[in-house]
Amino acid sequence: MPEPVSAPTATALPGDVLEFLRTPGRYAVVGTVDPDGRPRQVLVWYLLDGETVVLNSLVGRRWPTDLAREGWVSIVVSDGHDWVSVEGTLAVVEDQATAQADIAGMARAYETPAEAAVSIARFQGQRRVTFRIRAERTHAEIGE
Repeated sequence: MPEPVSAPTATALPGDVLEFLRTPGRYAVVGTVDPDGRPRQVLVWYLLDGETVVLNSLVGRRWPTDLAREGWVSIVVSDGHDWVSVEGTLAVVEDQATAQADIAGMARAYETPAEAAVSIARFQGQRRVTFRIRAERTHAEIGE
């Protein structure tokens, strides 16, 4: 008989990975799979909520639709030759107060205060969705 396969469990992000991800100004590349099986990658803002990587998007874009359908994600964050990848499952947060707070936090992290104010005002007129990554595997090459 085949060995039983257990579902992957969440893993704590290692300290060096957290430190790397907390460094301001880095972007994540999100990898998804379209309904026809073709790969798709997109560059996005992200933030950390404790040890949880948070992504956010306008509802209706292809990549968040792919994430919601598949339920898993792989992201890579790089800086020169240093990089971190996080793979895991997703919690989809459609609550607009939460999604708006998340995108506002990202705008404040990635833009000047004046730019963030303009972006946040624009985002408030949009339906947003947040994804919280439950990390199952990480890979990193940092400072090698």
